[in-house]
Amino acid sequence: MSETVKKAVIPAAGLGTRFLPATKSVPKELLPIVDRPILLYIIEECLNANINEIVLITGRNKEAIEDFFDVSFELEWALEKSGRTDLLADLKAIRDQVCLMSIRQKSALGLGHAVLTAQPAVGSEPFAVLLGDEVVFTEKGTPSAIAQLKDQFEKNSLSVASIMEVPKNNVSRYGIIDGQLKNQIWDVTSVIEKPSPNEAPSCMALTGRYVFDSSVFRCIEKCSPGRNGEIQLADAMNLLAQGGSLRAMTIEGQRFDAGDKLGYLQANVEVALRHPEVSEDFKNFLIEKVKGLS
Repeated sequence: MSETVKKAVIPAAGLGTRFLPATKSVPKELLPIVDRPILLYIIEECLNANINEIVLITGRNKEAIEDFFDVSFELEWALEKSGRTDLLADLKAIRDQVCLMSIRQKSALGLGHAVLTAQPAVGSEPFAVLLGDEVVFTEKGTPSAIAQLKDQFEKNSLSVASIMEVPKNNVSRYGIIDGQLKNQIWDVTSVIEKPSPNEAPSCMALTGRYVFDSSVFRCIEKCSPGRNGEIQLADAMNLLAQGGSLRAMTIEGQRFDAGDKLGYLQANVEVALRHPEVSEDFKNFLIEKVKGLS
C-alpha cells in the first residue's frame, strides 16, 4: 500500500542576490506578488494537496519569514478596532491550517544539503519539496502542481519530479533528465546538472517541484560537493534514477521563476490580471501601454 504524503520541505535559505538591494533586509520569499508574498502562494499550493506539515529551511537573516506567520498582536488589534479584520483573514486562515517548522541551514552548501537538513523533521516518511522562489498557478478546479505529483507518487511510491521542455540553448540553466516516456510519465535513467547543449541528453528540464521517498536522503549523503562546494540535489536524483526509482512528469499549470527578475514581473502580471480589485484597470493599462509602444 502506498504511503500518503503529509509533509513538505520548502528551502528558503538563499541570499536572493538577484534582487539586491531589495533583499538586503527582506527575504526574497516574502517579496510580494501584487499583495501577497511568494511564500504564501507556495504554502497554499501545499494545502490544496492536503499537505499541512511544512518544514522551512531557512538561513541567517531570515527571521522575518517566521515573524510573518506569527501573531502580530498590535497590528491585529488595530485592524480589529478599525473593523478591517478582512485584511488579514486569508493569512489567519492559512496560519490555522498549517503546522510550520523551521530549521536553519547553517551553511549555504547547495540545494541537496538544504533538503538533507530537513531529515530530522521528515524522518522516514515521503515528502514534497517546493522551491521557495518558484510559483505555479493552476486554474480553479485543477489540482495544484504539488497535488499532481503527490497523486502520481501515491500510485507506486516512486519518487517523482516535475519537468518542462526548454529550448536547447537554455539547458545549461537546469538539471536535465534522460529516460523513456511511457503513458505521459518518464522513467528517468539519469539526471545531469546544468549540462552544455552538446552534453544534454534531452531538453526536459527539472522544475522546482518534487515528491521523494525518504531514500533520497541516503542518496544525498553519497554525493560529493560539486561546483562552488555545493551538494546538488540533481546528483542525488541521478542516483535514484540509476536505481530505477525516479519518475518525471509535466504538470498542468503556469510556472514562474519568481527568483528571476523577468519571471517575478511575469508572475505579478499574471496575478494582477486575475485580481478582483485591479484586473480590469490593469488590463486597460497594459492595452494602452502596448498601443503606445507600437
